[in-house]
Amino acid sequence: MTSTETDGTERVDGSGVADIDRTPSPRVDVCVVGAGPAGGLVAAELSAAGHDVVVLDAGPRFDPEDRTERMERHLRPGVDAPVWDTDPERDAYSSTGDRYYPLNAARVKGIGGSTLHWQGMVMRMHEQDFELASATGMGADWPIEYDDLRPYYADAEEELSVSGASDNPFAPPREEPHPLPAFPPSYSDSLFAEACEQVGLATHSVPNARNSEPTDEASACVGYGTCRPVCPSGAKYDATRHIDVAEANDARVLDRVPVQRLEHDDRGERVTAAVYATPDGEEYRQEAREFVVAAGGVETPRLLLLSRSESFPDGLANSSGLVGRYFMDHLFAGMGGTLDEPTRQKHVGFNTTESHQFYDRPDGSRTAIKLEFLNYAGPSPADIALGADSFGDDLLEEIREGYGQHVAMGALVEQLPRRENRIRLDPSRTDDHGNPVPDVVWSLDATTRRTIERANEIQREVLKELGVDIGWTVGPDNTGPAYHHMGTTRMGTDPAESVVDPQLRTHDLANLTLAGSSVFVTGGAMNPTLTIAALSLKAADHIDERL
Repeated sequence: MTSTETDGTERVDGSGVADIDRTPSPRVDVCVVGAGPAGGLVAAELSAAGHDVVVLDAGPRFDPEDRTERMERHLRPGVDAPVWDTDPERDAYSSTGDRYYPLNAARVKGIGGSTLHWQGMVMRMHEQDFELASATGMGADWPIEYDDLRPYYADAEEELSVSGASDNPFAPPREEPHPLPAFPPSYSDSLFAEACEQVGLATHSVPNARNSEPTDEASACVGYGTCRPVCPSGAKYDATRHIDVAEANDARVLDRVPVQRLEHDDRGERVTAAVYATPDGEEYRQEAREFVVAAGGVETPRLLLLSRSESFPDGLANSSGLVGRYFMDHLFAGMGGTLDEPTRQKHVGFNTTESHQFYDRPDGSRTAIKLEFLNYAGPSPADIALGADSFGDDLLEEIREGYGQHVAMGALVEQLPRRENRIRLDPSRTDDHGNPVPDVVWSLDATTRRTIERANEIQREVLKELGVDIGWTVGPDNTGPAYHHMGTTRMGTDPAESVVDPQLRTHDLANLTLAGSSVFVTGGAMNPTLTIAALSLKAADHIDERL
């Protein structure tokens, strides 16, 4: 039984759960909005430096002891409940662009954010990604170079306990090996190896933010194979690790306190408070010297747009008019089928081999491609057994016939930044606090379509060489997003053409930093979390210097 007192403290009776005080702290050094990978790292770094930090997150704090039950929920047939609890009213959204964007298909609101259910692949962006316009005439250039992020990439790999072999001939230069050894290639990767060699495709290992051997933070991966959407063992990194570090450094982390708006001073030069709501419907103001919004590529621009004022009638930090603009994602291209021999799919829940051979763009005809060799094609033995009506020997035969001969390739394809792709507010629909929901305006351009077609050509060549009976293709017409929300508060040196500067501080407000993939200028074709982590560490350094 739960009751809520008028002071904002939630009393939980008979459950053994400690009381939670959600009233604001006295004015602190740093207020961080969002407890995902960006917010978690910023909070851990700044609290370790001795600063008073408060973290506010819209979602709940999930009990790590429940992860095995969440895995079982994922595996159990006929169960429609999401693995990570959602709230349809809280998480409502619109999608009015040319292409429907299923926003809630892959986002988690809660302490840990998207890393609770991500797959855990982490690689550095290529040098060309930071100078795309100069090198190819497409997209735009970042105001920083790869070398500016190089030391932060190394630090991020340490923070995320990345396992890798440093064997990628196409990757940008690095100073030292990955912190942990790489996972060995899967059995199906070995099947692909000869076919790739025959068609001239170079392959290499995949850096993963999961333990290939035990560390002080977690055990080695034990192969549950359910990495997405849940890792019961904790071997895969998630941002609760850094939230725990921040709390050990006396940071205060509040869950279920969605920030409604940011307020600023009379001159419109500094943020003064984050106004947040508690589960009992009360609103409070958290004051701080510095503010960091790390709420992702959708909720970060939404919060800024919700914080409009007389000084900022189009939204906070939006004098450029670009808050929410240049929304990007990665597109998926894939192909798969069956072989007349065992492939042992589903033994590994993540990728162990990929290829960046077709990553750099030779001209302006296409964007970047990251080719993947999937380890989770077809049904698993558990999928078949739990969904079958047979028993005993009949069930065993059904499993033998349905499992183990599937194989597949995937690819992440770069989408160029386009002004018309955006996150805006939909005033015709509101969330559980009466705020306009985010409206995702998204479309697919001709260059990205050509790149998806090229990825499919390469995949078909490899699969045919391997002797695969191709049964399905994901191409330009049925492609979908990778749910990597990027570019909606882009970085730059010109305040008229960007939202934040190279320190990730907004041009308009001197004490407001935006951390995460929303500041990306281009998206490349790399999973974005390592770059999010590197930029967050960089932002924390700059904030520490100002404090």
